[in-house]
Amino acid sequence: MKSFRCCVLGLLLFTGGMRARGETCTTQSQMKPADRDALAAAAKGLAAKVQAGDAAGVKSGAVGELAKDFSAVEYVVGNSAPKLKGGALSVEQVYLLDATQLKRNADGSAEDSQFFCSLNKSPQEVNFLIPSLPPGLYGFAIVDVSDAAPWRLSFLLRKEQAGWLMAGFYPKATTAAGHDGLWYWTEARKMATAKQPWDAWLYYQQAKLLLRPVNFVQSSHLDKLDAEQKSAAPPQLTEGVSAEAPLVVKGADSVEYRFIGLGVDDSLAKDKVDVAAHLQVPSLLTDPGAARKRNDAAAAALLRAFPEMRPMFHGVWIYAEADGQAPFATEQTMSEIH
Repeated sequence: MKSFRCCVLGLLLFTGGMRARGETCTTQSQMKPADRDALAAAAKGLAAKVQAGDAAGVKSGAVGELAKDFSAVEYVVGNSAPKLKGGALSVEQVYLLDATQLKRNADGSAEDSQFFCSLNKSPQEVNFLIPSLPPGLYGFAIVDVSDAAPWRLSFLLRKEQAGWLMAGFYPKATTAAGHDGLWYWTEARKMATAKQPWDAWLYYQQAKLLLRPVNFVQSSHLDKLDAEQKSAAPPQLTEGVSAEAPLVVKGADSVEYRFIGLGVDDSLAKDKVDVAAHLQVPSLLTDPGAARKRNDAAAAALLRAFPEMRPMFHGVWIYAEADGQAPFATEQTMSEIH
């Protein structure tokens, strides 16, 4: 179902609230060749182990905190390997992130860290905002896997006596429904010009999902995408969609459906991506038939309100969500939604 993308969210080794603090970033063009080569070699070696499904080998190259509770990473390595089979590995980017001067908080917890990386002394930047980062010397590396369905493997590395060890692992596909992020960005612009704001907003979202290597990385390039998405957004979405600001849609039976999340999904790998809508419900229904009927009615209400979505997407996922309960998910193709 949603599969892989959900699992990756739990792989950040360091979590916590954000409090910005500037540290030192060195881009690959500014690095000493020995540092650049060592980071690239460590990342490519880890990527080769992931590609081979060698979870034990990946674990042996991880920092102690991550190796101690490795089950989530092991699961993702196992799911990644078949998708990476036969692809050529190449290191796209490496960054040196110096957090050696960070101090721990009074309670012993790690501080948040923020790195600003100027690209070739230009106004363009790549920024890292990593929460609760222990003091140390870190590297961030992106390894491309070239294949019919290309992937990107990103690694957070930390310098230890044994060399560069993995402190975080973030794999993701770089295409959805056969198209890359720049294609979705271009199509989103066309949709915005054609006065299709809902389609444009969702395609901008898909573009960002594909172009952003990991959630704690932002760039001047992505800032521009964010600004375009906000400018093109329909009035109901200018502040996004959340539990605090739900998108309320009335169905044919006058029932109101409250959507607390709206996005895209490519888990079915069809010729078009799906709309993914998170429906807030007071409680989940124990009867699967009744639960599906409610989801189906919510999907129909969404498309009745915003019919422009029909030709641009394969179908609609509805995730009925109630506090303290696992979501109830269904998917229908556009032709099945009436």
